[in-house]
Amino acid sequence: FESHAETLVLGANALSRLLQGGSGMADHIQEIVEREQDADAITRETLQTVRRTFLTPFDRSSITSLIGAMDDAIDEMHKTAQAVYLYDVTQFEPEMRDIAAIIVDAARLTAEAVPLLRNISANATRLHELTERLVRMEGHADEIHAAGLKRVFKEIGQSDTSQFLIAREIYRHLERVTDSFEDVANEIDGLVIDHA
Repeated sequence: FESHAETLVLGANALSRLLQGGSGMADHIQEIVEREQDADAITRETLQTVRRTFLTPFDRSSITSLIGAMDDAIDEMHKTAQAVYLYDVTQFEPEMRDIAAIIVDAARLTAEAVPLLRNISANATRLHELTERLVRMEGHADEIHAAGLKRVFKEIGQSDTSQFLIAREIYRHLERVTDSFEDVANEIDGLVIDHA
């Protein structure tokens, strides 16, 4: 989990740099691709270990659900980068950059929370604080997403449908990243409830 959380932080940082535009975008896309591949390898290793291990630190389904939610976050970062590459997007809405900043913070909170799972009982209060923040951040990202999409629709929705659809797709992927972090928070909360 800790290794996967590190890929989330690295991927989120690369995504944030990507959405700043400018030079180096291809490098940021490549970094996201590499972090997603690293995360996939970690996920496969985790699932294989769970299948081979008789005693696990907590319920097998909780392990697979948590690693799956974490993997969904990096997968959506990858899909965002793919859309940017596919459509040759070089300029990004300020709301997209704001959501990317939330994603960076969410990845950092996740990376802080995961090591605390080593002793859930002793860390239950802090884990709850972190997951509560992740859920609030997802709600804030939803508000930014709605406001940004509305603004783009008003500005170009009628005159440049293709640009609006591209922006909508990028917004959708960014929103799914934050949704995945909320799922991570919910999985961690479930572990706290079961084990604290």
